[in-house]
Amino acid sequence: MASTSPELELFVREALLRGQSRDAIQQALVAAGWSGEQTRGVLEGYADVAFPVPVPRPRASLSAKEAFQYLVLFVTLYFSAYHLGSLLFDLVNQALPDPAVSTYYDFRGDSMRFSVAALLITFPVFAWMSRRLAIDVARNPIKRLSPVRRWLTYLTLFIAASTLIGDMTSLVYNLLGGEATPRFLCKVGVVAMIAGGVFYFYMHDLRREEVEA
Repeated sequence: MASTSPELELFVREALLRGQSRDAIQQALVAAGWSGEQTRGVLEGYADVAFPVPVPRPRASLSAKEAFQYLVLFVTLYFSAYHLGSLLFDLVNQALPDPAVSTYYDFRGDSMRFSVAALLITFPVFAWMSRRLAIDVARNPIKRLSPVRRWLTYLTLFIAASTLIGDMTSLVYNLLGGEATPRFLCKVGVVAMIAGGVFYFYMHDLRREEVEA
């Protein structure tokens, strides 16, 4: 819900108490300069039920437990995405070796082993926490409006979008310079696949929430 002011909250409550319709209240507020999102957010805070006084809907609140769960969810997501990319990069390096860095084969072996170990630990934690939170949200739909959930989701979308922009910029730069080798193109594809997958999943999730709302 968009941020509101005490004056707006008080006005909407008083108008509902005096029997004004929701459409009339929204039109008056928009005419006064309030945005449609702000007015809808406050009006949706009251249930449309027959009762002498406005009945507030339950609102999302932030608890330490909820913040911990979402921080674990998104940290394990970032960690898993990074090490998946690192592992795929190492596999590309093995399939398409560069003679200039062939002396670092042992280092790549250590890198692959660490990435596999990280994925075996962090991805199951991410999947388990994602499933647990999905069940919790299904039982309590109001938790979709959790501030920490929405902030971390949009932060993730920003990181994924920035990664995709950088990835495509690098691709175009190398194409213009005639330096787009198969090895480079494979790595560009890896980054695009991971960042694009994360972006699509969370953007689709947000759109689905808007439709349900």
